[in-house]
Amino acid sequence: MLIDTHCHIHEPDYGLPVDEVIKRARQNGVDQLICIGTDQSSSQRAVDFVAGRDGLYAAIGVHPHEAAGGWAAIEPLAATENPKIVAIGEIGLDYHYNFSPRQDQIKALEAQIEIALRHDLPIVFHVREAFDDFWPIFDNFRSHSNLRGVVHSFTDTPANAMECLRRGLMIGVNGFSTFVKDQQLIDMFAGLPLDQIVLETDAPYLTPNPFRGKINEPAFVRNVAEHQAMLRQISVTEVAQVTTANAKQLFKI
Repeated sequence: MLIDTHCHIHEPDYGLPVDEVIKRARQNGVDQLICIGTDQSSSQRAVDFVAGRDGLYAAIGVHPHEAAGGWAAIEPLAATENPKIVAIGEIGLDYHYNFSPRQDQIKALEAQIEIALRHDLPIVFHVREAFDDFWPIFDNFRSHSNLRGVVHSFTDTPANAMECLRRGLMIGVNGFSTFVKDQQLIDMFAGLPLDQIVLETDAPYLTPNPFRGKINEPAFVRNVAEHQAMLRQISVTEVAQVTTANAKQLFKI
């Protein structure tokens, strides 16, 4: 069994019939997936979407792009103690576009880490070109024993990957790993400890080889697993077993 730990198929502009997408996922052994909120309304949509759908879960949070719009609705959602809500995210810092002012991003990140800690939920982090600011913020909360999470869609340097691992964070590996050309990054993806990665699609984005040009979907997490198996020269079964166990432990699903 495989788990897609990060997708956005609940969004109205996803572009594919979701019931067919879920069916194809299960046909490819992807029996569980987590729909990730990106702002307050998206988070509520994720919660509504997964309700009544076996094997589907939600993460709630405000993406750094949307940080200027506030995060007040996330706390009440987390407080419902809905078993379908398995994480706070995706939250973090994104200095590539700076769609929200950096100070707003930092405030949103800190506030939502506090929400995760209060409700004992793992965190799905989004960090892009901002690790220099991210690490001091993260480290300010390291005294909390229940601080845990994943840096999703990791595309940064091997040095920052090591910093993630050193802090006990999981690393989210997706289709980017199947088409990246930089040998240093290829080697990094091959060398990440298998017990510290989870697999994801980030659907509809970052479609893996050999499906580049198509809308990404959870079924394609199987291709990410196959690519990891090829890089490591191990079986797909082993990749699936370990990464699924990692995801189940992190998200308690």
